[in-house]
Amino acid sequence: MNTRLFIALLLPPLLWGSNAIVGKMAAGSIPPVTLNVLRWTMALLVLAPFIARRVLRHRDAIRSEWRTIAVGGLWGIACYNALQYLALTTSDPINTSLIGASAPVFILLLGRLLFQAPINARSAIGAALSVAGVAWVMLRGSPGSLGAVHFVPGDLFMLAGTCAWSLYTWLLKRRPSRLPADVLLCVQIAAGLLWSLPLLLAEHAWGNYAPIAFNAQTLAIVAYIGVFPSLVAFFCWQTAVSRTNPQLPIFFMNLTPIFTVLLSVLLLAEAPRPYHAVGLAMILAGIYLAQRGSARPARRAG
Repeated sequence: MNTRLFIALLLPPLLWGSNAIVGKMAAGSIPPVTLNVLRWTMALLVLAPFIARRVLRHRDAIRSEWRTIAVGGLWGIACYNALQYLALTTSDPINTSLIGASAPVFILLLGRLLFQAPINARSAIGAALSVAGVAWVMLRGSPGSLGAVHFVPGDLFMLAGTCAWSLYTWLLKRRPSRLPADVLLCVQIAAGLLWSLPLLLAEHAWGNYAPIAFNAQTLAIVAYIGVFPSLVAFFCWQTAVSRTNPQLPIFFMNLTPIFTVLLSVLLLAEAPRPYHAVGLAMILAGIYLAQRGSARPARRAG
């Protein structure tokens, strides 16, 4: 593996981990749906001038795929990221990243429930182990006091966001687009922003949030998450996936909660607790088993 490919694989989980940290910093100063809208507006403004002509050249394909684009924008842009930032208003970045790390297993489970995708025994064991790891994190390592546990709302929001991302991934797999990756991202961002408008209006109508103070810190937060966890991470990920086998990037993606822990210690002074380590080990072991199981060729009937 050359240095450029290694960096392309390493940057996305690092930047996605930093997104949780910066989102936590924004909690209390920028409402979650508003932050999501500002993030993707910034990303669209940066991206559009470079690919506007390419978008026009692919307008026929965009027109024919508009339903898939709209659904992808709803689940992948509007719902997932808004739920993640909503989660960070009451939960911590380590918890949200650990719950988000279970996405491959939720992809497996939703595939079975919604699309009748088969799950073999090893994948089932891996899924159960990973879900148990998520439950361990949400219970703060105290399963014996289940009846007295009050879940932090943010953990439940992140769980919903993980399901939204898993559904988005399945829709991409079931209906692959003919559009280039950057063009697809651009039109999905636009669709996601349209879906976000009613959510934004509802947040400002019924949400109990203070007015945003647009100062140097808030502008820096929006600029950072709009460029780095959104565009830079995406293009690095696409480059890495195109230059290596399909399995290797997934293992790098599992570094996201580890980077989140390190950044939380450095920037937020939030030390990880023992239940975080136990939950992480269970989630990663479950993902490993599930991926090993799904990679095994199915036996032919008869």
